Amino acid sequence: MSNFEQFHLDFYQSNYTIDDQEGSYNSYGSNENLCGSRKSQAGEQPPAGAFAPSEMCLSSQSYTGQILQPTYSPDTLSHLSYSDGFDEEPPLLEELGINFEHIWQKTLTVLNPMKPADGSIMNETDLTGPVVFCLALGATLLMAGKVHFGYVYGMSAIGCLAMHALLNLMSVPGVSHGCVASVLGYCLLPMVILSSSAVIFSLQGILGTSLALFIIGWCSLSASKIFTSALGMERQQLLIAYPCALLYGLFALLTVF
Repeated sequence: MSNFEQFHLDFYQSNYTIDDQEGSYNSYGSNENLCGSRKSQAGEQPPAGAFAPSEMCLSSQSYTGQILQPTYSPDTLSHLSYSDGFDEEPPLLEELGINFEHIWQKTLTVLNPMKPADGSIMNETDLTGPVVFCLALGATLLMAGKVHFGYVYGMSAIGCLAMHALLNLMSVPGVSHGCVASVLGYCLLPMVILSSSAVIFSLQGILGTSLALFIIGWCSLSASKIFTSALGMERQQLLIAYPCALLYGLFALLTVF
């Protein structure tokens, strides 16, 4: 017990007095004064830029550009060339191979079989007009109550393959699948006129048969003329017109019956 009481007295024993508190307060005030004097000395010091070299100051003053907008001299601008700019890019229709002027010229050539065809234009692989004419033929047949979209596409594909093989055997330079499909598709325009007539009146008669034969001759004559001008086969137009007439005769059968 004596040891515990001695520990208890030692634990609460303290030498803290009021005089010590006043001394600590005075020392704290002296520390604040010391810190204030140091801050005032630091404020009186000249800025770091005053000790910078004169060359750096001159270079910073001579810069006249703006942030993210540098200035260039005429010599620098002359060496800059932007070849891939948006202004120099071709139009989207030209990149896709769609030329409305050539489409219009080909359409006029088909509508006028007696007009001489331009071989350079007709030799292009343009499928915009053929696709539009095939859709127009299927739409007019649908208006007449005949759903023959599958027959139109199927006979067009088979006819293009057969004519491609035949023209490559007959011509020296040869021809591509796209060119054959383009010419046969454009020459399908008179058949669209025949199918449009089927919406107005029936073609199952003498008038309808005569009109169908005229349209078949029109399509085959236009196609053979374009093929001969594009491939340089002027003396073989009748040989080319015969298979073309057989192909367009199938479309005429779909339209009449």
